[in-house]
Parts: sequence; C-alpha cells; structure tokens
Amino acid sequence: MIDTAALWSVQTLVPLPVLLPLFAAGLTLALHRYANVQRVISVTALSVTTASSAGLMAAADNGPVVVDVGGWAAPVGIALVADRLSALMLTVSGVMLLCVLLYSLGQGIPEGEDPREGGRFGGTIPVAIFHPTYLVLAAGVANAFLTGDLFNLYVGFEILLAASAVLLTLGGTAERVRAGSVYIVVTLMSSLLFLTAIALIYAATGTVNMAQLAERLPDIDPTVRLALQALLLLAFAIKAAIFPLAAWLPDSYPTAPAPVTAVFAGLLTKVGVYSILRTQTLLFPDDDAVDRVLMALALATMLVGILGAVAQNDVKRLLSFTLVSHIGYMIFGVALASEAGTAAAIFYVVHHISVQTALFLVVGLVEWRGGSTSLDRLGGLARLAPVLAVLFFVPAMNLAGIPPFSGFLGKVGLITEGVRDGSGLAWALVVGSVVTSLLTLYAVVKAWNKAFWQEAPSGVARDLALPRSLVLPAGALVAFGLALTVVAGPLYGYAERAARTSMDGFTYVNAVYPGGSERGTGESVEVSEDEGQP
Repeated sequence: MIDTAALWSVQTLVPLPVLLPLFAAGLTLALHRYANVQRVISVTALSVTTASSAGLMAAADNGPVVVDVGGWAAPVGIALVADRLSALMLTVSGVMLLCVLLYSLGQGIPEGEDPREGGRFGGTIPVAIFHPTYLVLAAGVANAFLTGDLFNLYVGFEILLAASAVLLTLGGTAERVRAGSVYIVVTLMSSLLFLTAIALIYAATGTVNMAQLAERLPDIDPTVRLALQALLLLAFAIKAAIFPLAAWLPDSYPTAPAPVTAVFAGLLTKVGVYSILRTQTLLFPDDDAVDRVLMALALATMLVGILGAVAQNDVKRLLSFTLVSHIGYMIFGVALASEAGTAAAIFYVVHHISVQTALFLVVGLVEWRGGSTSLDRLGGLARLAPVLAVLFFVPAMNLAGIPPFSGFLGKVGLITEGVRDGSGLAWALVVGSVVTSLLTLYAVVKAWNKAFWQEAPSGVARDLALPRSLVLPAGALVAFGLALTVVAGPLYGYAERAARTSMDGFTYVNAVYPGGSERGTGESVEVSEDEGQP
C-alpha cells in the first residue's frame, strides 16, 4: 500500500523548482526599487528550490514521481516527471545556480558593476533586470529537466533563450550585442528545427507525450522514424554545441560577465545533452546506425574542441573550447547505448557542471585581481593571491582528469565501456579520450603557469584585493566539485540506477501512462521500480 499523505507531500515538490523561481521573478520585478529585498527573495527562492530538488532526488530513488499539470492526465495534459535522472540534474543545477547568484551579488552585477570595464558596465543597468531574468532562467532549466512532454520541452528551451539573451547582452556594449546576436540567431535556428520535428512527430504519431511516444514510435515506418530522430538530434546538437555545430559558443560565452558565462558554460549546454540522452534512451533505443554517427561526432567534438583550446591565449576562450571538447565525452557515453556507458555519461555531466562552472567563477576572480583574462597580461598571481592559485588549480586538475578526482573516475568509466564495446569507433574514441585528456592537462597547466607562475608583465596594476563575497561562492563550488570525488561511490551508484531506469523505458512509461487510455483523470502516481506498478 502507498502512504497517500507521504506521496502527496513528495508530489508537491515536483512543480516547485519551476513555480517558485517564476513567482520570485515576478516579486523581484515588482519590487525593483528595493535592491536588498530583491537579493533576499532571489537567494531564498533558489535555496528552497535546491533543497526541494535534493528531496526529489531522494524520493525518485524509489521510483519516478509524476504530477499531471492542472489535473489533466497524460496524454491530454502535461506531465512533470521527477525520475532519478531529472532529479539528479535538478539538484546539481540548483547548487550551481545558487553559488553563481551569490557570486554575482558579490561582484555587483545587479547594480551594473563589472571590473573588466573600469568598474561599470558602460552604462547604468536597472537593478530590476538581473534578478527576474536569472530566476526565469532557473525556471526554464527546471522545466526542461522535469517535463514529460516534447512541446513543453520546447517551451523550456524558449524560456532559456529569452532569459539567456538578456543576460548575455547585459550592459549593451558593442561586443556583447554582437555576441548576443550570434547566440540568438543560432538558438532560434535550433528552436525552429525542434518545433518542426515536434510537428512532424505529432503528425506521425498523434501525440507529443514522451511516454506515449515510446510506445508508438516503434510502430511507424522505420525511414520516417529515422528522419524524426535525425531532426531532433540536429536541434539538440546545436544547443549542446556538438561539432560541427559548436562554432558559435567560443565567440558568444567569453564576452559576458563572469557569473553569466559560468551559468552558460556549466549548465545550458547540458540541457541539450540531457535532451539527447532522454530522447535516445526513451524514444529511439537500439539504433546502431545513429549510435555510430554519434560516436564519430563525439570524437570530432573532443579533438576539434581541445585543439582550439590549446591554441588560445585568453583564459575565457580557452575554457570555452575545453567546454566544447568535453561535451564529446558525454556524447561518447550516450552513443555506447549501454547501461554502463549511460551511467558514465550521467556521472560525467554532473562532474562537468560543477567543475566548469567553478573554473569560470575563478577566472572571474583572476580578471578582478589581474585586470585581464589575456595570458600575456597576467603573471605572478601565485605570490600575490595564493588562495586564488589553489582555487584555479584544483578544478583545473579535475577537468584534466587527474586521479583521484571525479573527472578521472568519469573518464575511466567511459573508457572501460568503450573497450568493452570493442568496435573500431569505440576504440577510436578510447584513444581520442586519452589524447583529449592529455591536451586538456597541457592547456590548463599552460594557463596556470602564465597566470600564476611567470613574472608579471611590467606596468600592469594589481591593487584590487579579492573580496570574500566573491571568494566564498567560488570556493564553495570548488569544494562541491571535490565533494563529488569524496562521494563518488554512492553518486556513481545513483547514476547507474538512473541509467538502468532510463534504458529500460518501462519504468518511465508506466509511471506517466499506466494502463494507457484507461488511466483516470487527475491521477498522480509514484511507481516502485521493483514492483513496476503504481
């Protein structure tokens, strides 16, 4: 028997990561004249959202928790589904969003401060812009992770597009407007492809509910199914920055303020990766031809991205190219189409969100202390700011996959499964993974040596002390990345269970749509994975 009261209490948590940030965004906009009140509302909303996501993560370990929005049962209504995968992504993204918000408050982004541009953005920014936009971004991310409906996933992406376009162009400088224009054009193209795919999928199957699609897609013509799959992958590949559709990222991200770049780099591309993982495992399982194409794209993404990073002499651009290259590791795991490969990909996504975000926040500190992100204009920071040197070094080594960090554990999982697969492409990816890891190590060590170890160029002023309001959030995220290493065993076990649920399909489908059309209106269910019944 299911404890109805306990079930209801868990279900109330499911829409909270979407609704609470949206409600808080409205409040911060209405109270735009009261900066301190805005700060309290934003921090409180994201703190509660993160705590509720952690609660969902614990509850989802017993089976998916489903809520039908508005009381309309699937497939008529929109289902919000908190399974192991979505709950894990929600929790990690919540921690990241909260730390970045605290960092941005310390840097003065909502008030228009930006050390790179002489202490101001180059124009006064109304305080009302940042907080509501940031909270809307958080709601869009949560909606994308929780939705069980393809069209609602599209809505989540559009929320992200609107919010991220505003954040990317904060200050209205020519450089940011140019980068924002490129970003908007590229993401609109991706959205158009996604919307076209949704229309064709509905025409072919009569539904956009993902659980029902998992049952109907195998029955349509294989050629049509392949075309629909390819169109979805193309749309998601642009959002995830997979080669050859990643050229927009290194030019767009480095122009934004450090906290905005950190959010984009750590999270937005992962929403695209999550969408690929979800649709490939649930809607299009066991397609060897597409998996081989994904393997080839993963290899190209790794190598092209890291070669671009090695050639850079600006820390932000260097990290932007490493971001592209390490997306290849995640697609590698998805393309293996096995439980172990998917688990390694999930673990690597979690690792990369925390590490990449931490690095961009630390680079913001480097820019604050050194006045630049150009490696030719930096130097001597290890002596001037030893804490900053440590804060950069630890996540940099984690990104490079040095033992015993979580990056090493994720790569070992991917490489082990690639060896077990044994195909030519899998072996090529194993070699490519090792080469990419070594070149990542070279790139970050080069950056550390130039910024922290070499002598400082003459005439470069460094009279800004690092404020604790910036160091503490960045340090907290670095510590969170280290904590992933400490709890790597339980976390990897959770990722394996999430992969098992994602790969079998039945658990998800039966949770959202048990009994097909016989399901009662307004019913919400929690499914035990062991029993397979609500």
